[in-house]
Amino acid sequence: MTDLPTLIAAFTAMFIVIDPIGLAPLFIAMTQGMTSGQRRKIAVRACTVAIGLLLLFAVFGEALLEFVGISMPAFRIAGGVLLFITALDMLFERRQARRQDNADDAVDPEQDPSIFPLAIPLIAGPGAIATIILLTGQADSALGFGAVLGVMILVIAMVFAMFMAAGLLERLLGKTGINVVTRLLGMLLAALSVQFILDGLKGFGLAG
Repeated sequence: MTDLPTLIAAFTAMFIVIDPIGLAPLFIAMTQGMTSGQRRKIAVRACTVAIGLLLLFAVFGEALLEFVGISMPAFRIAGGVLLFITALDMLFERRQARRQDNADDAVDPEQDPSIFPLAIPLIAGPGAIATIILLTGQADSALGFGAVLGVMILVIAMVFAMFMAAGLLERLLGKTGINVVTRLLGMLLAALSVQFILDGLKGFGLAG
C-alpha cells in the first residue's frame, strides 16, 4: 500500500469523495457576514472533527465489520456500489443539491455550522467513511496504514485550504466552472467505484 500508484489511487478516491472544491461554495453560504477570523475558527473545528471521525473508522471500522459478521470483500462491494451512486449524484447534480439542502436545513445565524453540517455529513459523510475503511482494509502493513491516514489528512488539509480561499475560488471558477469540475470528478469516482467492486469480487474468487 506504499507504492506510488496505490497512494495516488487512494488520494484520488479520498479527494473525489470528500470533494474540497464542491464544499467551498457551501462554506461561503454558511459563513456569510462572518469575519475572516470567525471563518477560520469554523474551518479549523470542522476539519478537526472530520479527521477525528475518519480516524476512528480507520482504526475500528474493520473490527466493527467483523463483530457484525460482514466480510471485507462484501464491504468492498457494498462500498463500491455506494461510491457509484455518489458518482451518479455528482454527474447529474443531485449530490450538490442534497448537500445544499443539508446546509439550508441546519443554517441558523446563532448556531455554529462547523460540526453539523460541515464536519458531518459534508466532509466525513457516508462515502468518506466507506472509503477510509476500504483503503485501510487494503493496507498490508503498518506503514501502508499510516500512508492511508496521511492521504486522508492531506485531503482534509486541502478542504481547509479551499475553505480559506472559498471566496476567491468562487470568483475564479464561477458556478459553471464548479459544475464542470464536479462532473469530471464524478466520472473518475465512477471508475474507482467499479474497481472497488471488482476487488471485492476477487476476494470471493468470482473475478480474475
